[in-house]
Amino acid sequence: MSEDKSRAQQLVGDVAPKLAELTDDVLFGDVWARPELSPRDRSLITVSALTALGRSDQLRSHLNLALDNGVTQDELAEVTTHLAFYAGWPAGMGAAGILKEVLRDR
Repeated sequence: MSEDKSRAQQLVGDVAPKLAELTDDVLFGDVWARPELSPRDRSLITVSALTALGRSDQLRSHLNLALDNGVTQDELAEVTTHLAFYAGWPAGMGAAGILKEVLRDR
């Protein structure tokens, strides 16, 4: 994978180029860039939604992005604990396990 390609281009650009383009241009180029919410707040919201929906593949990358956007390890741990009560124990435990892997790999 070429380092000059976006993450979306690296992941799916060869099989779904339009999806990669929309991810880059619309999702991250527009939605994530809107000033009404900070990148940090968007990361907390996204991590919460992905946890609740059980989207572990995307959760891993968004936990890393959340850390890059200034969300602390303790805050992410609290998100997983809080969501265990609202999204279900398996969702919270699964997210906590992924968070542990992400922190170990950083």
